[in-house]
Amino acid sequence: MQIEQMSILIAGGGSGLGAATAVHLCGLGARVLIADWQTERGEAVAAQLDGQARFVHTDVTDEASVQQAIDGAIATFGALHSAVNCAGVGLAERLLSKRGLHSQAGFLQTIQVNLVGSFHVLRLAAAAMAGNSPNTDGERGVIVNTASIAAFDGQMGQVAYAASKGGVVGMTLPAARDLAPHGIRVMTIAPGVFDTPLLAGLPDVARTTLAQQTPFPPRLGRPNEFAALVAHIIENPMLNGAVIRLDGALRMPPR
Repeated sequence: MQIEQMSILIAGGGSGLGAATAVHLCGLGARVLIADWQTERGEAVAAQLDGQARFVHTDVTDEASVQQAIDGAIATFGALHSAVNCAGVGLAERLLSKRGLHSQAGFLQTIQVNLVGSFHVLRLAAAAMAGNSPNTDGERGVIVNTASIAAFDGQMGQVAYAASKGGVVGMTLPAARDLAPHGIRVMTIAPGVFDTPLLAGLPDVARTTLAQQTPFPPRLGRPNEFAALVAHIIENPMLNGAVIRLDGALRMPPR
């Protein structure tokens, strides 16, 4: 699909990978609805995009909130052509530790945001896209999810996070098959270690260690590199039903 003049919803577009994707896609001529629970950050990203972006406060764990965001995109831009799932949370907690058992609440919250939230955006966005007129390739929309290499190489303390991202990976192919008759593609990106706010709070030594674990390039990923892959997925009609590791050949060690 041609990105110029597309209407794109970015869940989690207020920071990190989502914000970089919003900036990159607007630079290619898209119109973007930033859906995020962080109002101040989301509004700040939208404000720098010269009228091509709007912000709506959104809780991806709440079906009604996601539907409101999608309705807002259609009301503002006339249609919804693509959705990018970048909303997510991290949790570091071992099954058994000196603090006791892994909390059920933490596990459920991580699943609720990372997996159920992605599911809400996926299905509600697909319902909106199904009514679009198809382009010459028969496409009506593209949905891009964000998983993590933790889905494949989960480290100690990542039971909840790996499970949530593994769920996103697992629903990619069946979702693409379900939506193929409607001309809607579904893809997932599994990033490695990227220079996002999640890592910004780590000490410099820890950040350097993470960067050096990547075979090549031996550094943290840059959010604009993630955004560039999102753009290519949208534009390439043969990319469907697959998960792309964006990790510089990194395979995470146990800890």
